Amino acid sequence: MGQDPNKGTDTPSHDSGTRRGEDMTDSDGKEPGRYDKGETGAGRPAGGSTARDSTGINPEDMDPIDPDSPNMPPA
Repeated sequence: MGQDPNKGTDTPSHDSGTRRGEDMTDSDGKEPGRYDKGETGAGRPAGGSTARDSTGINPEDMDPIDPDSPNMPPA
């Protein structure tokens, strides 16, 4: 395998194709079914999830009956 004469030596040998999770959240927003919930006692961000976080098939049927109950995704 020889060096490509059309590329200079300052060309990177690898172009990363995988974005970091925090970069995706910044550009695309939160994933469906996830939301912000304030902060923890330590001042870190906290969040919650709905059934949509676990499934895209009729997620409204998977949410808890009582809106104050936590969402327990299927195992």
